[in-house]
Amino acid sequence: MASRIVSLKVNGQNEEFIVGALTSLQDILRDTLNYTSVKEGCRQGGCGSCSVIIDGELRLSCLTPVQEVDGSEVTTLEGLNQSNSIAALQQQFIDKYAAQCGFCTPGMMVAIQALLDRNPNPSRDEITEGLAGNICRCTGYLPIIKAVEGVVAEMSGASGD
Repeated sequence: MASRIVSLKVNGQNEEFIVGALTSLQDILRDTLNYTSVKEGCRQGGCGSCSVIIDGELRLSCLTPVQEVDGSEVTTLEGLNQSNSIAALQQQFIDKYAAQCGFCTPGMMVAIQALLDRNPNPSRDEITEGLAGNICRCTGYLPIIKAVEGVVAEMSGASGD
């Protein structure tokens, strides 16, 4: 594949780029558009820190050639913040001590939002499965799972503890 023009809708904004065949979506999001929530972790698809939502599906931007998603809608954590759709989740992360160094947090939040978009009332096993592609080296996973359970409880009107 040679260089070509690619059009994307990123966080509600139409964008157009000339990209090479091997340009990753992560490179465009971080280096061209300055969406720094898209972390550069392993660049091999093993950590989840670069997670984004593409056309409603959770994807790893480091493994996604931007030419493959021409015409797609991409949402990063910044886009979720713009819509305020994750404010309750952010508060649960604070309340449940689910964020420590913060490096994995953006990818976790994007993955959780993708899960909740598909299933607004996931079980603990479904939450665990939804987070399976994201690595956290600081908190372990129990506080993160409890944060998701807390937001699910809030959404359903039940107590989150």
